[in-house]
Amino acid sequence: MSQAIWIARDYAKCSGCRRCEIACSVKHEGRIWPEASRIRVFMLAPGAEIPHFCAQCHDHPCLESCPVQAISVSKDTGALLVDKEKCTDCGSCIEACPGRVPHLHPAENYALICDLCRGDPQCVKVCGEGGWDALWVAPAPESYSYRLYAKKPDELTKELLINLLGEKGLEVA
Repeated sequence: MSQAIWIARDYAKCSGCRRCEIACSVKHEGRIWPEASRIRVFMLAPGAEIPHFCAQCHDHPCLESCPVQAISVSKDTGALLVDKEKCTDCGSCIEACPGRVPHLHPAENYALICDLCRGDPQCVKVCGEGGWDALWVAPAPESYSYRLYAKKPDELTKELLINLLGEKGLEVA
């Protein structure tokens, strides 16, 4: 296996432009279709945009939960891969994910999970081109849990707001 990669993220740098959603949907769907993107940007509070996508957990709870073995791990990148022919859109992977990251394709019957664009993440490219640098490719972390990032959008938004505004500022917001 080659070096596994990971998409690191700095939520405070996200502008909410959603270029990442567009690049992902063009790569995977051949057209601009943010609903079918493997990355989604949530804005649950003004000024706090959260790019939400697979954290590539070490223990792969989504993979373990799949009753039809439709999810596998790429030998090249370490990314989770969904076999859309096997997937029955049962939602087990969504429920098992600590961040509830997988979501169902809007027109077809399978789960969407970031596959790191097979080693060339398009979301990272457009984020860097835009100068935001909220996302970047890094070697897969070994010294800490990916689960630091495997959280629901509302949890991540709260953490970002505390980081930006402090506890007192969050009470006002």
